[in-house]
Amino acid sequence: MSGRLDKDGRTSKPGGLRGVPRSHEHEPGVHPRNPVPTVDIIIALGDGIVLIERANPPHGWALPGGFIDYGETAEAAAVREAREETGLELEGLTQFRVYSDPRRDPRMHTLTVVFTAVGRGVLRADDDAKAAAVYRLDELPEEMAFDHRRIIVDYVRWLG
Repeated sequence: MSGRLDKDGRTSKPGGLRGVPRSHEHEPGVHPRNPVPTVDIIIALGDGIVLIERANPPHGWALPGGFIDYGETAEAAAVREAREETGLELEGLTQFRVYSDPRRDPRMHTLTVVFTAVGRGVLRADDDAKAAAVYRLDELPEEMAFDHRRIIVDYVRWLG
């Protein structure tokens, strides 16, 4: 057992839901606090990658992406988010890495599955993107949202 139980059989440390008897953690109506799943996509287009300027807080430039809908795969969410925010279709969608630092999103604890792909079509900003542009990997904008600068730096290192 990974958490300690108090005298009433309730968890008191990580490994169970605080204050919920371990035997009741999987009952209907008991909801654990988990990171919220998201996707981000590094989309190669021309001589750079696609970034969107966020219309909603937190503001700044970001990789296209968003929340995975209930019943949706991460891959389907990546295709949908890319289409919604950039108007692009994706070719060669490949999982890159997962980022889960609780501080990566100032709104809540998220876990993102990052994908790489090649973009096809005409780039346009839509949905919650105020603008969309192609940036060279060595000329990123100053103000970037979330941990996306770190993700791109990791990607550049991976490319070699």
